[in-house]
Amino acid sequence: MSGQRRREIIMAANSAVQELVKQKLDAFDQLTPAFVACFPFVQQVHGQRRFSTFPVAQTVYYLHSLWICECKDRLLSIYKNIERYEGAYCLELMRRWQEGMTADVVDFLNRKLDMLPLSDLTRQIHEAKLAGADDGRVRRLMEGRGILLNRGMNLMQICDAIFALPEEQLLNEVRAACQQYGHSPEQIEQQLAQFDEPLYGHVTSQALARRNMEVMNRMGVQVMSRPSDRPGERSQLVLEPTKEPHPFAEQVIVGYVEMTAPWHNNVRAVRFVDFPEHSEEGSM
Repeated sequence: MSGQRRREIIMAANSAVQELVKQKLDAFDQLTPAFVACFPFVQQVHGQRRFSTFPVAQTVYYLHSLWICECKDRLLSIYKNIERYEGAYCLELMRRWQEGMTADVVDFLNRKLDMLPLSDLTRQIHEAKLAGADDGRVRRLMEGRGILLNRGMNLMQICDAIFALPEEQLLNEVRAACQQYGHSPEQIEQQLAQFDEPLYGHVTSQALARRNMEVMNRMGVQVMSRPSDRPGERSQLVLEPTKEPHPFAEQVIVGYVEMTAPWHNNVRAVRFVDFPEHSEEGSM
């Protein structure tokens, strides 16, 4: 292949990538109003707020919101080694729920919202108080424990609303909510198929990364609005090192003895470049 032909292929590929990036940005512009509404709601359900009631339709909206957040990550090509929102699975759950498979939804909600052991945080709070921590660590731990408690309370409210309804009434409310948020069985099939399109595939692009940083900076101001989230009020997570760092990639092996001579610590009698030479008298 000639150099000219190779350059033409590279230019055509770059042009195709730029066109795809433009399509991704345009699609995200259309999604932005929904994302701006859904992202804070997900954070609230995950503990930023304690809901006094949580109707079934709101649970459907929670699944819908996770799907919207997943669409945002895919459109802006957010690298991930785990699926934090599980949007495709949420679509599957809404389809199954409309068919009467409530247990799958409850299992998912329990996995997402079940509390971590509060005893561990309580013990850390006690130890921090005894140590006289004055860097906000105690306050942050107590707020974290409150968030976990909110999350657990929200899970109980969700389950209480689901379990209180007769099966037929529950399915009617689920189907009505799925219709309201655009997730009929036919629509779900199309939405799942969209995830296989190039528009939702990963593309490395500075423009996409820049757009993600801009939108998440704005959303972060809304989500992290508590007094303890302000600059200077956080606990000290990173401190200046007090010891000089070791050389890069240095590994100390316990019991290691350096070979200082060919016959010292050389059990296998490996021949070295500096193998000892014999003199004419036979000595070494």
